Amino acid sequence: MEGQQSQNLSARISNCLQTILELEPDLERLRLGHVLIKEFTILKSFLARMDRIDIDEGDVVRIETATENFLRELKTPLALVELERIRKYIVH
Repeated sequence: MEGQQSQNLSARISNCLQTILELEPDLERLRLGHVLIKEFTILKSFLARMDRIDIDEGDVVRIETATENFLRELKTPLALVELERIRKYIVH
């Protein structure tokens, strides 16, 4: 049972990290996106070593909360970048 619990926790963290990593192309379009992109190397490294890291429920909850907050904070800047991109194609 403990092995299943560990797999579940790892899957939850992996899901958070994958969600953030999927934003890489969008973040590259932000003015300060390059600062965040540098951190993606660390996330990718962590993701690759997940099977060797001992985690507990509290760690996972904190990572899930941080991921949720990160996504919420990016919502407006990414929407503005997308709006600016779309405006290029609107004929006035």
